Amino acid sequence: MPQPSSLSASLEDYIEAIYHIIDEKQEARGKDIIAALNVSGASVTEALRSLATKGLINYAPYEAITLTDQGRTVAEDVVRRHNALKRFFTEVLGIDQELAETGACRVEHAAPSEIIDRMVTFIKFLETCPGENREMLADFLEFCRRNESS
Repeated sequence: MPQPSSLSASLEDYIEAIYHIIDEKQEARGKDIIAALNVSGASVTEALRSLATKGLINYAPYEAITLTDQGRTVAEDVVRRHNALKRFFTEVLGIDQELAETGACRVEHAAPSEIIDRMVTFIKFLETCPGENREMLADFLEFCRRNESS
């Protein structure tokens, strides 16, 4: 099965978009992907052919696009990495939602799963740790706020 790291950043974006569109509308079509990613029809067609060749989607022109079981696994991993990064950026680093979203989109393609898993573990640690560690995080966020304004 193709691992997310074997896909280009662009193909990861496509499979993530397909996953979210199917989640929202129960099916994905080329026009939905064009709108979601703000790309051309030709780019979508090329990406869909590539994802189909890799066995990640079922694709035929003018038909609904579906994820294969392998495709769903890959897409879920991309989404998991994205969400973990965004959560780390907002909850630990105090980054605003919009910047965290943009950053997560960029970093999700490059960061190894082991790093993202450790970030998730760190968030869990902070949630379950005694008050002094929570105070340290609050102090860090306050430190960041003070330094941003100077």
